[in-house]
Amino acid sequence: MTASDATDHSRTDLTPAWRALGLTAVAFAAACLVDPWVYQHVHDPKVYERDWGRLLRIMGFLGTWAALAVAVALHEGTAPVRRALARRRGFLLFGSAALGGIVAEVGKLLLRRERPEAHDGAYGFRAFADHTWSTSGLALPSSHTLVAIGGAAMLARLFPRARWVGYTLAVGCAATRVMARAHFLSDTVLAAGLGWLVAFALTRRWSPADDAMRRDAVVPG
Repeated sequence: MTASDATDHSRTDLTPAWRALGLTAVAFAAACLVDPWVYQHVHDPKVYERDWGRLLRIMGFLGTWAALAVAVALHEGTAPVRRALARRRGFLLFGSAALGGIVAEVGKLLLRRERPEAHDGAYGFRAFADHTWSTSGLALPSSHTLVAIGGAAMLARLFPRARWVGYTLAVGCAATRVMARAHFLSDTVLAAGLGWLVAFALTRRWSPADDAMRRDAVVPG
């Protein structure tokens, strides 16, 4: 099997995606069972009044990933191939976070579960006829978490040694959303699984390195 054949096979192997979907479904169901307990016992109304809380929250802000993507795009050297690789990586990093945000908004419009405090910790769903195209007040899945995990999962694919930095901050972002009672735990669990799948799908469609690295290998140093 040639290197190109191996790359094509890796792009069509959807086993990790199916496993992630299964794990997400199980984790979501488990989170739904404990949502009432978490709502009552995991609460910090001042979480965003602290520096660490604000830091973690902005991991779910698309502007944070835009800034990181620009930094990644400017990182490589001056050789054309290296610049192309850097731009591709920057595009993928920002694109994963941005697509995560879009998936979250579409998911909210379809699932229509409202925020925890709207019903004092009970599940409440908005009718489709009520503000059909507005996601204001809807919570499933969590937009902040999906943006954060979408970006962190792509960061892990682009720079594996930095994966724990991104994932720790992204999980922290999800935790603050629960602590602030902006989301149920299950809102963030579903968002985390979808965020990982977004990054997986993007790297299957646009490899962050394969073509550029193959060209780079034959370019004189």
